[in-house]
Amino acid sequence: MQDTPAVIEIRNLHKSYGQLEVLKGVDIHARRGDVVSLIGSSGSGKSTLLRCANLLEDSQQGDIFFKGEPVLWKGDSHNRRPADPKQVLRIRTNLSMVFQQFNLWAHMTILQNVMEAPLTVLGRDRSEVENAARGYLEKVGIGDKCDAYPAQLSGGQQQRAAIARALCMEPEALLFDEPTSALDPELEQEVVKVIKDLAAEGRTMLIVTHDMKLAHDVSDHVVFLHQGLIEEQGPPDRLFGAPTSERLRGFLSATHAA
Repeated sequence: MQDTPAVIEIRNLHKSYGQLEVLKGVDIHARRGDVVSLIGSSGSGKSTLLRCANLLEDSQQGDIFFKGEPVLWKGDSHNRRPADPKQVLRIRTNLSMVFQQFNLWAHMTILQNVMEAPLTVLGRDRSEVENAARGYLEKVGIGDKCDAYPAQLSGGQQQRAAIARALCMEPEALLFDEPTSALDPELEQEVVKVIKDLAAEGRTMLIVTHDMKLAHDVSDHVVFLHQGLIEEQGPPDRLFGAPTSERLRGFLSATHAA
């Protein structure tokens, strides 16, 4: 298995907003079936790293590979952009993103929300997409909400609909950006259960999370980012049970106290 290229690999990634350097040379990779969690304080670069991986943000330096294929770039530094729009679309559709704020279309039913991208972006057959969408809504526990609108659902139900929408693209990997941070604790558990089920299925996932229990329970590998650099990384039992970095020990004690 080690000979197969990672689904997503990032090497020496740098990202700045003007003078503010957010990522200062980060390496990360997720092979098929890996669950990699990114933890760290607010502003450490976690969400930016995820958005760069999905090419929603342009990075200034470094390499991004999707299944061994390098992203093609033109220009350099702050003028660097992906060179091939078709490649960007193909990679984005294979790395489905689940956002903190759900991003559902308010004027569409839940079923229509889940079906929209496979129909318009992938051009798939409508009846095939509808069957898949209903199946994924059932899978995340809201199969009875197909005809409801987002405003009629709780936050936890909306986030589960957003996960079904991501799954309906049949992606190579799922990218979660703080999927539970906008939710009340009891609704959070609904979403955590879905993510745990997906991990148990062997889906490839990159998860930015503030939930240390979730990171511990679902991850194969945990990365602790501090001020745009990887301060420490490793298997969850070691990282949470015996952290070697003073900064990580401080971060974990602060999150336990919170």
